[in-house]
Amino acid sequence: MSTVNNAAAWTANNAPAPPAPAAETVRAWVQEADRVLIAAGAGLSAAAGYDYGDTERFRELLPALYRLGLRSRYLLGVPLPKDMMWGYWAVHIDDIRYDPEPNPLYRRLRELVGDRDHWVMTSNVDALFARNGFQADRVFTPQGDYGRLQCTVPCTRETWSSRPFLDTILAAYDRDTGRVTDPQALPRCPRCGADVFPNVRVGPEFVDDSYRPAGRRLVQWLDDAPTDSALLVVEIGAGFNTPGVIRRPVENLVRQTPRARLVRINPGHPDVPADLGERALSLPLGADRLLDGLDP
Repeated sequence: MSTVNNAAAWTANNAPAPPAPAAETVRAWVQEADRVLIAAGAGLSAAAGYDYGDTERFRELLPALYRLGLRSRYLLGVPLPKDMMWGYWAVHIDDIRYDPEPNPLYRRLRELVGDRDHWVMTSNVDALFARNGFQADRVFTPQGDYGRLQCTVPCTRETWSSRPFLDTILAAYDRDTGRVTDPQALPRCPRCGADVFPNVRVGPEFVDDSYRPAGRRLVQWLDDAPTDSALLVVEIGAGFNTPGVIRRPVENLVRQTPRARLVRINPGHPDVPADLGERALSLPLGADRLLDGLDP
């Protein structure tokens, strides 16, 4: 994969695999599940090589911003001039959302699920699930998608593919200065001329209309499950930045579903609620290590 970062590669080569009993439990729970819900946060994409905090990758992609003292892709709230901010967005989104290479970790996760009835719920906005073998109409992304732009007003509930806008920006982008050299290349709303922004949840202006239908289909899928159906929730890399999006909802789902189990895969925040008892398994490691431990 073209964007695997050094930290993730080191982890993949050096971190321990899960203890054999834990790996056996996960394997057995997957086999016993009638349905699987994968619930994923930023930790999954980081394990797959897209780590927003990877300083070396940041310097490689955005050397001008690195020289200014910036060290990670978390730039919301950083007071950059508009031409530099759009240079950042274009490079960042082109790298993380439109990389054409298949991602081995996501592909292995798809193989783990196999032909079981499944859904995905993720706070990630990089479309890596849909780009690596998961059905796009069974992926719920409540935080949005870097593949779309929206009006910041917003004057319309319509959103637009980010690809043509990014191509225009990148054609006018000076990597040495980090600036977009042609002011006409900076994107504007096609309807009202206001600023546009990636169609991701930042504030109340977020246009989520296109994501709500998938959320309703996911709820219906859960509601339609036979009473004797066994549900396995595999939560990966969902911490406490936005716990109300992934972490807390899946805990409540398992709590309220008699034949549900939770596998929480998280090297930093692996704790599971005590009231779930033996229906929850805590694995303090990355998804890559888990999948390595499950390999025959």
